[in-house]
Amino acid sequence: MQFLFFIFAHGAQKVLGWYGGQGLKGTAAFFNSMGMPLPIAYLVCLLEFLSGIGLLIGFLARLCGLAVVAIMGGAIATVHLKHGFFLNAELKPGQGHGIEYNLALIAMALAVLIEGAGAFSIDRWLVY
Repeated sequence: MQFLFFIFAHGAQKVLGWYGGQGLKGTAAFFNSMGMPLPIAYLVCLLEFLSGIGLLIGFLARLCGLAVVAIMGGAIATVHLKHGFFLNAELKPGQGHGIEYNLALIAMALAVLIEGAGAFSIDRWLVY
């Protein structure tokens, strides 16, 4: 269940500015400053937010899991890979986080992608 909240919380940071985030305009501008085209930046923010909601309520869970895999893969390729494997637990200045957390989120999203939503999800209710 925590995995589902993590995705929602990070999406809410990006889109709504909750939990200390910059909001949609600020996050998209930051992604754009890193070289990401602005339409893709907006799409990434919205996909992460909507996937978090979808995973929390179990609606289109497999599609949401696929979106999380794509987003985390992009985060690894563009930001985290150059920092190695481990998180920067000591928060050393000038050193970012490695791919460890992103890989954990990908593994959890793959589980949802393969197994689908849980017994109390909207997806299960719609299927049966």
